[in-house]
Amino acid sequence: MLRPQLELLSPARNAEIGIEAITHGADAVYIGGPDMGARDKATNSVADIERLVRHAHRFHSRIFVTLNTILRDDELEPARRLAWQLYEAGVDALIIQDMGLLELDMPPIQLHASTQTDIRTPDKARFLQDVGISQMVLARELSLREIQAIAAQVQQATLEFFIHGALCVAYSGQCFISHAHTGRSANRGNCSQECRLPYTVKDQSGAIIAHDKHVLSLKDNDQSANLEALVDAGIRCFKIEGRYKDMATVKNVTAHYRQLFDQLLKRRPEFSRSSSGHSTFTFAPQPEQGFNRGGTDYFVNGRKADIGAFDTPKHAGLLLGCVTAVTPQYFDLETLDADRVLNNGDSLTWWDLQGELQGVQINTTQHLGGKQWRVEPNLAVRPDATGTKDLKDLRKGTDLHRNRDMTWERLLARPSAERRIAVDVLLTPWQAGAGAGGLELTLLDEDGFAGSARIERMLEPARDAVRATQTLREQLTRLGTTDFVARDLQLPAGATWFVPVSALNGLRRDAVAALEAARTQGLERLPRARPVEPPVYYPEDTVSYLANVYNGKAAEFYARHGVKVIESAYESHEERGEVSLMITKHCVRFSLSLCPKQAKGVVGVQGTVRAQPLLLQHGEETLTLRFDCKPCEMHVVGAMRPGVLRQLREQPITFYRARS
Repeated sequence: MLRPQLELLSPARNAEIGIEAITHGADAVYIGGPDMGARDKATNSVADIERLVRHAHRFHSRIFVTLNTILRDDELEPARRLAWQLYEAGVDALIIQDMGLLELDMPPIQLHASTQTDIRTPDKARFLQDVGISQMVLARELSLREIQAIAAQVQQATLEFFIHGALCVAYSGQCFISHAHTGRSANRGNCSQECRLPYTVKDQSGAIIAHDKHVLSLKDNDQSANLEALVDAGIRCFKIEGRYKDMATVKNVTAHYRQLFDQLLKRRPEFSRSSSGHSTFTFAPQPEQGFNRGGTDYFVNGRKADIGAFDTPKHAGLLLGCVTAVTPQYFDLETLDADRVLNNGDSLTWWDLQGELQGVQINTTQHLGGKQWRVEPNLAVRPDATGTKDLKDLRKGTDLHRNRDMTWERLLARPSAERRIAVDVLLTPWQAGAGAGGLELTLLDEDGFAGSARIERMLEPARDAVRATQTLREQLTRLGTTDFVARDLQLPAGATWFVPVSALNGLRRDAVAALEAARTQGLERLPRARPVEPPVYYPEDTVSYLANVYNGKAAEFYARHGVKVIESAYESHEERGEVSLMITKHCVRFSLSLCPKQAKGVVGVQGTVRAQPLLLQHGEETLTLRFDCKPCEMHVVGAMRPGVLRQLREQPITFYRARS
């Protein structure tokens, strides 16, 4: 009986990062194609993706390509052609959002539901399974209990979950604030990240509750402590966010989770990994070294107040020490311990008296002994006569963090991992009669694939039997330049023949080539799931702009599945006035301790706190926060800026209009 497989899915901005993700232990990598991916600045040619596919398939790792924007009618045919090109390049699956793609002549490639499809309920998940989706990433906002409920209804499709990286505050696919304010659509891969801006929060009387706080900015996702619980809840694919992340971050975070999953698999032998080989590292993974806003496990274990990165959306870094002296040219600091080394080029941060994060890069640094260091920054410590910018509020006693460590960056800029597939090595003599014979070498890998090679020669006893046997062992297990590592070597009894090293090397190379060919031939394409016939009904008979229907084929899809009223996507500009520009499980009232549920049972407070709307203000822009307490959700309500609407309506584009 096949054991359930666990898959670690890493991001890649480009093929080079994807290759390193595989080397550092990823079972699969997701990457953007030339166009139509939800990260429009992380595109790659089909040729580069094909190169990544060839590397990944050596380890039976998989490559998924994002085709997950909503598409205009004129983009459907280019998307279909691209899908075929990616299929022919060997790509294992496409990650999609637009249901119009299911109405096209697509290749027989596996389809995965993007986070943009907003899967929060068993009914939605079951529907997507039944229309032919093989794998789906569930909403980040789900709890373990909610994941279990979905797993109980979805038996055929693989459930996927984000375990690390940046968190979108809105339900994915349900955020339109970027399009409303800048014309850049998150559903089209071009989010302007309005959620990371500072806002002043006011009540209906105009009283300020919070001033210039990043109240829509969240900490970063970190499920390191919940992996086993997620496995038990039904998750089988574990996804790291970050197609914009750099090489060092992908290496570091992938290695971190690879080690955690290797430990989990040792404890839980009823599961197996979905690819081959074992990765070893030249460094100890430290996810906190990379860009992060602090960690949260979000709603996996229930609602918590401390999920926001309200002070700053930037990376403050790790606490380094504190300032001991300040002069106009330099400042001195004392590190937390003597092992912390400062480098030219490091970046330091601190909080000013207004609670804003400040930072500076080290120009030169001098070790004064022990934990004491002197730093000359690349900015003036105090302003000079020319008005050069100073280091605001940097003074004696100020805590310093480091958000760029050149020692760490140089470590990860070098080769930092190897991945090898374990093989058993078996040498046997063979005889074909009439004096013909020789040696056969068989390599049997950890997945059961085998490759064999033979040499024909007379087997003559060696003058030095001990040395002859040692030579056989050394040469036949010398696999360091290949993808393989010898796990066991079996020699026949009395294997003391003299065999030239050149002959053994040739035998080994031929056996490796045969094993590589067997592995390539044995890797089957992921099967495309067949939709249920007759077509299943969508869970609702009406879909609003929240369904992101942007083309006629998507409308046909929903109509074919029983939907009677199909409104067009927000990007079609048919919604007049104020609408929910963002729907989120994060609640500003709760985070500011103003939630009626928090006041329940508190003497003197219960009944005095109500979920009345709040206002968000940034510059001249005002948004309304409305609270739907039954599902415990917050709606950020606003309208499209008139200038943005005029600009967008001038563009000659074609898309689905429900009321045209």
